[in-house]
Amino acid sequence: MYWDVKTVKPLTDYRIYVEVADGCKGIFDMKPYLDHGVFRELRDVHYFNQVGIVFGAVTWPHEQDIAPETLMVGLIASD
Repeated sequence: MYWDVKTVKPLTDYRIYVEVADGCKGIFDMKPYLDHGVFRELRDVHYFNQVGIVFGAVTWPHEQDIAPETLMVGLIASD
């Protein structure tokens, strides 16, 4: 799928750098999500830094993930 994430890297201040299969790349800010449900666990920086990719989606070890449409809408373009 063209929305499959190919690269994800944790950044400071609860942001992640993302590269998507369609060539889009940029920074996604997770701060707005950190006070909600399962995302509260991401406030632990050590845990936040364990971000990865499973089946083309941004995920963390305890099954938190970002829906592709949420990621694409919130991605701040980067060169």
